[in-house]
Amino acid sequence: MRLATFNLLHGRSLSDGNVHADRVAAAVADLDADILGLQEVDRAQPRSGHLDLTAIAADALGAPAHRFAAAVVGTPGETWHPWKSEADNDHPLYGIALISRWPVLRWQITQLPAAPIRSPVWVPGPDGGLLLLKDEPRILIAAVIDAPTGPMTVANTHLSFVPGWNVRQLRHAVRALRTLPAPRILMGDLNMPSGPVRAFTGWRSLARGHATYPSPAPKAQLDHILTDPRGAGTLGRVVQVRTPAVAVSDHRPLVVHLDG
Repeated sequence: MRLATFNLLHGRSLSDGNVHADRVAAAVADLDADILGLQEVDRAQPRSGHLDLTAIAADALGAPAHRFAAAVVGTPGETWHPWKSEADNDHPLYGIALISRWPVLRWQITQLPAAPIRSPVWVPGPDGGLLLLKDEPRILIAAVIDAPTGPMTVANTHLSFVPGWNVRQLRHAVRALRTLPAPRILMGDLNMPSGPVRAFTGWRSLARGHATYPSPAPKAQLDHILTDPRGAGTLGRVVQVRTPAVAVSDHRPLVVHLDG
């Protein structure tokens, strides 16, 4: 079983700033993941050529089960508002996705409210610098998957960049997942290092100490794959961890291979 999490940066390449469907597909296909969590995912956004990045990634993996969950309508950093209902789906969307090669028995979406304050964030590039940014609402998408070893819960999220508020969101996510069947996996860009993640959840990292950000020369691990120690015995042991260099994003993907 291969699990992977990847912050896509809406498919943008750091080399030329462009988004190409074939680059996204090649990056995802290289992961060869059975279950993949994606963050910073665009759908019908002008900046990414109106592509459906979730569908492109699912096709690259040959994965029939996939779901995109919108966090906002509009474009982050420009004009946007929180996603509210299916009526918003005719507009450009931004959110996260979960993709599986195996059937999904049940989907669950949990809203994680945005921080109520603006926070200083370093944004790279000529128009960047230290900016006070409004936080976006966040989403937890979970699936009960009919894996070859039996049903399991896998969830994906992208937490706030606001310190402290991301801890609150993480605890909310863990509480939501405890209502779903074990074994349980949580993956995603948690915007915090391994130490606090373990301290505030009690969950075990399957890939601790593998830096994923920034992608050209990673120094920090913001991306994680965790397992709930309650009922995790059927998952098997970790036999390989990869953080491959790919042609898109400012994060590297994190891939965990289990022998279960």
